[in-house]
Amino acid sequence: MKLDIIGDIHGCFDEFVALTKKLGYVWTQEQIPIHPQGRKLAFVGDLADRGPHSLKVIETVVKLVDKNLAYYVPGNHCNKLYRFFLGRNVQIAHGLETTVAEWKSLPLHEQQRIRHQFMKLYENAPLYAVLDDGKLVIAHAGIRADYIGKYDKKVKTFVLYGDITGETHPDGSPVRRDWAKHYRGEAWIVYGHTPVKKPRMLHRTINIDTGCVFGGHLTAFRYPELETVSVPSSMPYVEEKFRSFE
Repeated sequence: MKLDIIGDIHGCFDEFVALTKKLGYVWTQEQIPIHPQGRKLAFVGDLADRGPHSLKVIETVVKLVDKNLAYYVPGNHCNKLYRFFLGRNVQIAHGLETTVAEWKSLPLHEQQRIRHQFMKLYENAPLYAVLDDGKLVIAHAGIRADYIGKYDKKVKTFVLYGDITGETHPDGSPVRRDWAKHYRGEAWIVYGHTPVKKPRMLHRTINIDTGCVFGGHLTAFRYPELETVSVPSSMPYVEEKFRSFE
């Protein structure tokens, strides 16, 4: 199994295209990236929100998953967009407003098509992906070793939001415990969710959310090579959005 696992894209479609090309993918007439050596893509969630082209990212991932060319697990922003499309009373803030504005600018039939496509993608996605005979797990905010194989509410909260304490940072984002520091499992855990300035590899875990939408980089983790490949962001740099674990 040869995979290129991509961190939180958050609507940064141009960087997504640049990263896949750097990884050796060729974009076809159908507007999807295909690797000549048969490698597959995987996504840690948070395809949309905050960036300029959320719907293009969603549509590309939908096509890839439909053709069995990629794996996708949802992030917390994916979960919120899904609830918005269900008609739930969600707060259209913290990035969702950009995706909703893009979506509302479309003709009604296009709105319905995108809504249907995304809801199907979300509903068919596993909460986290266990791959390569259990040697690899892709989970949006990570997963504890003892949670692998479980899917209850507690696990779902951890996978979507991280190991949250209930407290918040000054910018309103939740305080999260550094679960990776205590991970001792055999499987590689590839995750994102918490923006870091460079990929953070620790005890067979790697955080590949390098804050593309906050002016950092978009990063891929190549498996089984265990290498990272990044491209710089075109977005304005927002220093306070990056977390330090030192």
